[in-house]
Amino acid sequence: MLKIGILSDTHGTVHPQIVELINDCDIALHAGDIVDIEVLQKLNPKQEVLAVRGNNDYHITHLDDVEVLNLPGGKIVIEHGHRHGHYEPSHESLRKSYPDAKVIIYGHTHRQVIDKTKTPWVINPGAAGGIRNYDGAKCLMLTINSQKEWGIETHIFD
Repeated sequence: MLKIGILSDTHGTVHPQIVELINDCDIALHAGDIVDIEVLQKLNPKQEVLAVRGNNDYHITHLDDVEVLNLPGGKIVIEHGHRHGHYEPSHESLRKSYPDAKVIIYGHTHRQVIDKTKTPWVINPGAAGGIRNYDGAKCLMLTINSQKEWGIETHIFD
């Protein structure tokens, strides 16, 4: 089994329970608006941290705008999402950009979304920090038990 912790929009702080959850995962994925690189330094999953640059991260020059993770059973694409609609990124635009992905992860809106209506799935973990987190810091856990068995759990912390 592979556990992947997914977070976004920390804006300089990350909820301590999210750090604890992420550090119990195999892989951590951050979908941008990190703002302070120290946030990424707190994330210590068993294998790796992949993060992308959000619209508030242009000062973090070593990050790319898009990351791709190839896994058994499919590909995960991570981007911040702001290039697919400023206020509300278009799921259709994301799907059109990455048609061969199994899951597309974006941030930007600070709202948690799980759209599994068609493939690729389009998901947003919500804000993991204290800014505009809409009633609690949020993240997602993607669990891969086999090539065909992928599941998503939501996590919300006060």
